[in-house]
Amino acid sequence: MKNKNTGTIKTAIRWGLLVLLALPLVSYIQKKETTIFLVGDSTVADKPYSNGNPEKGWGQVFPLYLQEGVKVENHAVNGRSTKSFRDEGRWDKVLNKLKKGNYVIIEFGHNDAKSEDPKRYAAPETDYRQNLERYISEARAKGAIPVLATPIVRRLFENGELVETHGKYPDVVRQVAKQQNVPLLDLHKRTKELVSRYGEEKSKALFLHIDPSEYESLPEGRKDDTHLSAYGAFRVSDLVADEMRTALPELAKLLKK
Repeated sequence: MKNKNTGTIKTAIRWGLLVLLALPLVSYIQKKETTIFLVGDSTVADKPYSNGNPEKGWGQVFPLYLQEGVKVENHAVNGRSTKSFRDEGRWDKVLNKLKKGNYVIIEFGHNDAKSEDPKRYAAPETDYRQNLERYISEARAKGAIPVLATPIVRRLFENGELVETHGKYPDVVRQVAKQQNVPLLDLHKRTKELVSRYGEEKSKALFLHIDPSEYESLPEGRKDDTHLSAYGAFRVSDLVADEMRTALPELAKLLKK
């Protein structure tokens, strides 16, 4: 005669095994990877670590702000504009990798304004605007979520006041974001506030103001008010994270506490 208790125990064991086998799948679903693509210029790009290189892009340190399971692909490159990034085939490489649900943060403007260089120049109200709109539409066609960022400020003071150097470019980004219903990280506004608050002297720490012989790789030093120091890259990343809490609350949930 079959023991009733034995059958119950065997059934419980089977269910227990099924639950154990399902746990990895449940864990995988819960920890589904989020990927953020970064597209932009030198203020965003990864920089070499060799020879004590002091220059960093904010996109280089921003992954440190994100929880495990969030992947950042930084495709930003020094000296690129909305025009040259596309013309060199760099945007195509991003498009080929984009999948539904990926985020694409787009920040250009520093090099689009270089009217002396036809390979990079994109007039703000025409080519620059149209290029941003194309990036948005093509990212959306892949099911990705485009995000626009205004360019960070340059450090230029006159009579103790920070001077605007980007002209119409930041406003065009804001207009396109509003018209296209795209999340906006207003890094121009936030870095303007930051650099102004630091003031003319203290704000040098955010950029590459290197004394002679401070770095072996820069024996003559460097005075650069466009590119970020490691400290500056972290401070801008602070602002990126803060902007995300308003513009991208669903992504902000993945920031480290």
